[in-house]
Amino acid sequence: MDHVGPQEERQEQFLAAYDEYADRLFRHAYFRVSSRDTALDLVQDAFTKAWDYLARGNEIDEYRPFLYRTLHNLIVDEYRKRRTTSLDEALAGEGVDEGRFDELVEDGGETLAVQYAAEELRATLAELPPTYRDIVTMRYVDELMPQEIAELTGLSVNSVSVRIHRGVKLLKERVAASDPDAPPGGYAR
Repeated sequence: MDHVGPQEERQEQFLAAYDEYADRLFRHAYFRVSSRDTALDLVQDAFTKAWDYLARGNEIDEYRPFLYRTLHNLIVDEYRKRRTTSLDEALAGEGVDEGRFDELVEDGGETLAVQYAAEELRATLAELPPTYRDIVTMRYVDELMPQEIAELTGLSVNSVSVRIHRGVKLLKERVAASDPDAPPGGYAR
């Protein structure tokens, strides 16, 4: 008869949480920091912090909010670090990797066009006030439900829903304003 001790049970729960949330956390981090390597590092750090927390004998009742909050704090720290980098480093950025360029244009440029549109949308979303940007990102990038966003932010579900609605409306207005080919009344709802 196999007996599973508390440490083994914790490890199984941790590994299940990793399997369930790692990809979502990566998308969340990548959308925020626009660097694949940095996003991977941040997600790894979030899981390392979660494991360290468990190793100290603590319990994690709900992994999803715990991991998102931890990742959020790491992203904030990353932004603070970036502010202290030199202007040259900041301007260098991460353009399209030359090794990937052929891969991106193989399909007639469709992948490149989609990537460009996604970058434009990301840039427009980044210009929204944080009140809307964060909530819209959690809803549509992280695919969290309003109830989950409410739990993570401490807002009511109603407030979250209102911010989603207003944020999407503002995002549509800004996209339409920056698109010279937009119809006169903007894009359909």
